[in-house]
Amino acid sequence: MDLFDDLPEPTQTSGPVPAARQRSPKEEEGEEKRLKRKREDAECPADERVERREEVKKVCKEGLPMLKGYAAARRGEREEMQDAHVLLPDMSGLLSALPEQVSRVSYFAVFDGHGGARASRFAAEHLHHNLAKKFPSGETENVDKLIKKCLLDTFRQTDDDFLRKASSQKPAWKDGSTATCVLVVDDMVYVANLGDSRAMLCRMEATAAAADGRRRPVTLALSKEHNPTIYEERMRIQRAGGTVRDGRVLGVLEVSRSIGDGQYKRCGVISSPDLRRCQLTANDRFIILACDGLFKVFSADEAVKFVLGVLQEGCVELKPGLTEEEVRFEAACQQLAGEAVRRGCADNVTVILLSIGF
Repeated sequence: MDLFDDLPEPTQTSGPVPAARQRSPKEEEGEEKRLKRKREDAECPADERVERREEVKKVCKEGLPMLKGYAAARRGEREEMQDAHVLLPDMSGLLSALPEQVSRVSYFAVFDGHGGARASRFAAEHLHHNLAKKFPSGETENVDKLIKKCLLDTFRQTDDDFLRKASSQKPAWKDGSTATCVLVVDDMVYVANLGDSRAMLCRMEATAAAADGRRRPVTLALSKEHNPTIYEERMRIQRAGGTVRDGRVLGVLEVSRSIGDGQYKRCGVISSPDLRRCQLTANDRFIILACDGLFKVFSADEAVKFVLGVLQEGCVELKPGLTEEEVRFEAACQQLAGEAVRRGCADNVTVILLSIGF
């Protein structure tokens, strides 16, 4: 079975209605519980209703995965650091209200700028605020569908806002940026990606040959890259009147989707992210988000194995206020970014490492 489910398409406002998909037993059970809770709520006074919902959220929150983010950035041989990143383990404070069935929302993102640092910094400053404004709230029927629409609208607005600001400058800004964002809603991970930065998950899986119960690490890709050499991307660019030369849009731009890059938007470069989702399990160890600088000298599997090697090292020097596990993850993140530069990566390198604990 595929790790990913593509998110449901947004509700159609016109045209024929597609046939209903048959619900799984788990979905049927969830729907029954939701209807039962709705009936019980209707019979309760308003103050008791709010208290009951908060109690349910509190109980649910106790069984959720705990995510902690660590970040490392290296300039490499570049004159300027054009990457940006955001760590928001709990962004509830930015939301007007959480959906009724949601207990916690986390957000982590890496932005890899090109042509300057203004697009990446703008996205790092504004994208999560736009997301918070558009995030679903209250009683919702289909959170997946609403989150997909929210992410698509958020990326579109962030791109439009930056292009508006860029075009008002004299001379106009020509900066662009990739974006890889991980949104964790309770135990569900949503990944929105533009460009060639990546996200991946380390999942420990049991093997039939391991009689001692040991698990082996499996690297699961959480994002899809966008560059002009991919057939679908190249066709879109050519249909828009652009060309692909030497693997680049107009022979210059290495990515086919981005925030900014106003001069290439007429050539088929778009800001619609690829969206994926994945439910976290107790077998999941960590998530890596990184710009393409890391992957110029590391494969995805090598990066995961490198992190595991640091996590499994013998003695560690404890630091005030940090647990042993936190010290190990911090060291793994810093060493991974440092090793990329040591291996000869001249590009900016930014890494976010998310530990997952149940």
